Parts: sequence; structure tokens; C-alpha cells
Amino acid sequence: MLAMSSSAVRSFAIFAAVFLFLSLAFASESDHKYQPNDAITLWVNKVGPYNNPQETYNYYSLPFCQPGLNPAHKWGGLGEVLGGNELIDSQIDIKFQKDVDKGVICQLEVDEAKAKQFKDAIENSYWFEFFVDDLPLWGFVGELHPDRNSENGKQVLYTHKNIVIKYNKDQIIHVNLTQEGPKPVEAGRIVDMTYSIKWLPTNVTFARRFDVYLDYPFFEHQIHWFSVFNSFMMVIFLTGLVSMILMRTLRNDYAKYAREDDDLETLERDVSEECGWKLVHGDVFRPPSNLALLSAVVGTGAQLVLLVLLVILLAIVGTLYVGRGAIVTTFILCYAFTSFISGYVSGGIPFLVDLLKIWVLLCFPVVGRNWSGAPNNPCRVKTIPRPIPEKKWYLTPSVVSLMGGLLPFGSIFIEMYFVFTSFWNYKVYYVYGFMLLVFLILIIVTICVTIVGTYFLLNAENYHWQWTSFFSAASTAVYVYLYSVYYYSVKTKMSGFFQTSFYFGYTLMFCLGLGILCGAVGFLGSNLFVRRIYRNIKCD
Repeated sequence: MLAMSSSAVRSFAIFAAVFLFLSLAFASESDHKYQPNDAITLWVNKVGPYNNPQETYNYYSLPFCQPGLNPAHKWGGLGEVLGGNELIDSQIDIKFQKDVDKGVICQLEVDEAKAKQFKDAIENSYWFEFFVDDLPLWGFVGELHPDRNSENGKQVLYTHKNIVIKYNKDQIIHVNLTQEGPKPVEAGRIVDMTYSIKWLPTNVTFARRFDVYLDYPFFEHQIHWFSVFNSFMMVIFLTGLVSMILMRTLRNDYAKYAREDDDLETLERDVSEECGWKLVHGDVFRPPSNLALLSAVVGTGAQLVLLVLLVILLAIVGTLYVGRGAIVTTFILCYAFTSFISGYVSGGIPFLVDLLKIWVLLCFPVVGRNWSGAPNNPCRVKTIPRPIPEKKWYLTPSVVSLMGGLLPFGSIFIEMYFVFTSFWNYKVYYVYGFMLLVFLILIIVTICVTIVGTYFLLNAENYHWQWTSFFSAASTAVYVYLYSVYYYSVKTKMSGFFQTSFYFGYTLMFCLGLGILCGAVGFLGSNLFVRRIYRNIKCD
């Protein structure tokens, strides 16, 4: 009875967690329906230099018109907080379907300090972000006008905000912001900050209201389709190459070892003619150096594979790009749910018992160790390691590792451009179908390339294939990071220590995760390949 109760509790906990996740990922905050004259909140969010997308500050860090005492704040979850969003009620009077010809926000007294703040913001092309019914609006603080007396131009501040809101029956469909009334930024002036509201009907449905933010010509350009097709052809070529190695190169060797009626002379001749990968059968399953570290990174990489796949599938099903911070929230929740994969895979590899005891309560490595059992290697490991002969430079593990990432990077670098642009240049990434296909292509290409590299390494009588297969696949991340340097220099106008460190720091973390992911895929694929080719070898 106690066991049944414990099982029921666990089942209920899992169900509750899944329900909470789905509610966070797909549920809306309200039905977004209004009646005439219902109050509509204009939320102010953040402000910052346009060329540095991640350098953002609270909207009221600039001396705009402050709302009254204790304005309402709106928090949309962990992902929104991590994204730097802090929505504050502007307390601007907006009513549903009620036009406002000209309303006064406040009278702004510009002193020396405020003038300096506004001038600095305008010179650095500061932009701001508002939200109305979860729909974003963007605008610039001001602009530089040509001035004969100044080399940098004259700073002017926009003082009038013209907001056009389109609605379909009782729901808001689209919002647009234009700014007027540029006034010179001068100390001692009193500036009237005003706004106007215009409501217009539309036939666009509520489900299609985010389409206006999606850049179809950019993401669905012919080069995007061509890159996917090119990567698909690469997959066909590489899978054909691996199949050729397995079915043609190894078939004769299998046939020789499978013969049971060979006479002694034939057997001795076959043994004397052994070369390449067959000679290292007694060392190929020898535990590699730093086994604990290899187990940890392979387990983590396996978790990242499932994590990325799960997030992409949820993004396709749930249109997560619509919600602020929804992708980040989903990523964190999926990371928590997939944590057992890391422990299971790590525990299924020969590992240290002490680490298993430490991780048992968090990542279930004991389950992986118990279910997987001891490694059942096809060949017995010899007591004395076989000396590795010197080979040509291109067959060394370092060269094999470095070259292994070229083709996987070639299969994804076009997609990297679209991902980088969406993250660093104000594009809403929505083509997760493309991402899913490219991710699967990356997995297949990585496995195929690593298998080929492992085969060449074993043919060179080098049995240290474990770390080489990992680094051969993980080197893809090195090329992605080098591409990020090119992207920063050529495709962006970022500047300043904060933005530069943010860009390269986040890119480094992304590449580290990508390297662990690809490395785990490469190692697991090579492990299956090695076990497969040595399965029919008659070992001493």
C-alpha cells in the first residue's frame, strides 16, 4: 500500500509539473477582450542605444514624464526578467475605441542635467519600447538635425506621440507609433509632452495580429531554402560514404573472420596480413584518460540534444515567439525536465562510484549505471598497451579533431546568420521548422564525419579514439565562434565595453554548449560504430 501511494504521489507530481509547464508555455494572461471605454494600459519598458541591442535601461532612467505615486508594475515570468523587461504603467489615459485629439502627458522642465541626459541619448540613437495589450511599439527619443554651428548637429526631442490602434470587434489587433513635434534640447525650456490616440477598425483576426512583426522576405529568402537543400545533399553524400565504409571496406574483413573451415596455412597468412584497425582490437576499448570528465561532458551533451529538440518542437507547436521571454522560460523548464538524461548517459558509461553517489538524488546516474550494466566490449582489453606508430601529420588526433568540425559548420553557417541576426538585430525568429531541419542535419553530419574520422584514426593504428571523436565533433563550435567575430565586425555597429563583453561572453557560452552537444553526438556515434566493426572480430 505504501509503495502504491508513493507511486501515485510521483505520478501526480509529474502531471502537475507538466501541466504547469504547458500552462506557462501556451496560456494567455487574459482573453484580451474589451468593452467600449474600458481602460487600456500603455506600459513603458526599456530604453537604450539602437546599435547595442542588449544595452538597455529602465525607461525612466531618462528624465521623461514620471507617472504618479506607486505606478503598477507588470512581470511576465522568469524569462521576461532575464530578458531585462520591466513594464511600468505610464498612467496615460487611453480608453477602448475612444479617440484623443491631443492629450497632455506633462510639462517637462528641462534643466542642465536633463538636457545633458537627453543630448547623450539622442547622439547615441536611443530607442524605447512600449506595450499595449502585449503588442510592442518602438520609437526613438529624438534625432540630430543639421546645424551649421555644430559638427555633430543639433539635438531635438520628440514631444508628441501619435498612437494608432486597430481593432477587430472587441480585440486589439495592431498598434503603431509615430512621433512629431521635434523641439531643441536646451536647458531652461519647458516642453509640453503630448499624445494622440486614433482607433481604426480592421478585418485582421486576433490569431494573425503578430504577423506584422514577422519579416517574411528576410527569413524565407531563396538563400535560406538553398542552404537547407545544400545541407541535405551533404547528408546524402556523407551517409553514402559511411555506408560504403561499412558495407564495402569492412565486408571482406568480416567474411574472412567468419570462415570456420580455413586451414592452418590460410589462417596464418591472414593473420600476417592484418593491418590497420584490426591490429588494435586489444586496445580499442581501453578506458581513455580523464574518464570522469568524458562521462560528464557526454552526459551533458546528450541532455542538450534532447533539450534543443524539445524546445524547437514546443516553439513550432506553441508559437513561443509571441510571448515576451517565453523562449527563455521554456528553455529553463525543459532543462530541468531533461536533467535525468545527463545522469543516465553519464552513469551508463564506466564511471566513478563516488560521483554516482553525489549525483544520485539529482540526475539519476545510478539508474543509468544499473540499467546499462558493465560495458560488454566485443574484444578483451590487453594488459600491455600497444605502442602507437608514427603516422603522417594529417592522421594525428589534433588534425583529425580540427578538421572534423568543418563540414558540420558548413551545414549550419547560413542558419547561424539568421539566428545571429534575430538575436542581435531586432528580428523576430519564427521559422523553427527550418531550425528543426537544420538541427537534424547537424546531428547526422556530425555523426557521419566523426565516424569517418574515427575509422581513419583506427586505420592509423591509433586506438585513442574516444577524446578524438569528441573533439572532432566539438570543433564545430570553434568555427561558429570565429564566424561570430566576423559577424560582429562586418554585420553590426556595436560598440562599448558592455555590449562587446556581452556579445562575446554570450557567444562563448553558446559555443561551449554547442561544442558539448556536438561532441556528445560524435562520441556516441563513434562508440556505436567501433562496437559494430569489432563485433565480428575474433579476439584473443
